[in-house]
Amino acid sequence: MPSQLESAPIGGHIRPMRAVSTLFLSILTLVFAVAGVAQAQTGVPEIEAYMNSIRTLQARFVQNNPNGSVVQGSLYLSRPGRMRFEYDAPSQLKIVADGSQVTLWDPANRDFGQWPIGWTAASFLVKDPLKLSGDLTVQSLNRNADGLIEATIVQTRKPQEGKVIVRLAENPLALRGWSIIDNRGNKVDVALTDIKTGGPLAASLFKYDGPDAGEILRGGKN
Repeated sequence: MPSQLESAPIGGHIRPMRAVSTLFLSILTLVFAVAGVAQAQTGVPEIEAYMNSIRTLQARFVQNNPNGSVVQGSLYLSRPGRMRFEYDAPSQLKIVADGSQVTLWDPANRDFGQWPIGWTAASFLVKDPLKLSGDLTVQSLNRNADGLIEATIVQTRKPQEGKVIVRLAENPLALRGWSIIDNRGNKVDVALTDIKTGGPLAASLFKYDGPDAGEILRGGKN
């Protein structure tokens, strides 16, 4: 089962119980910015146009964690500013951005947190329009055995904090998944399936719909 989120980026102050979700969320939104960077050498304008054409996205994901556990869930995105990661049972973890802040809650682990979007890498994902810049550096660009492009990306100013390996299909360009490696070598692999773009998504998906925060932290006790 994934653990919880901290607002600090990879390599920051992470509680052991929060390591996996911190790793996942803090780099997560780089993946979508990185998707364009990955092929920047062969057409930045086309990549930017592709990314900015995505107004909504819905997908299933499978996440392999450093401890060997495998979890699944659903991802919802609505640009600008909104996203939701909802993990399948028995996990109770949910992560939602409502346009201004990110909220994480996990009643099973008695955890709750809220942060401005700008304090997390989520700002890369929800920025509209997305413009590729010098904030990211492509360390390598390869093609794997499945014919997917694999781009290894780091933050230009903080390369020591971790890296993401993004996997994309071509013709048409499509994000297929990513691997996240932190500064201690912990690795999270994420694969996307059943990807749908452009469809309507209920506004309620991007609103906090969990229990009272105090109840979560008390473990459901009054």
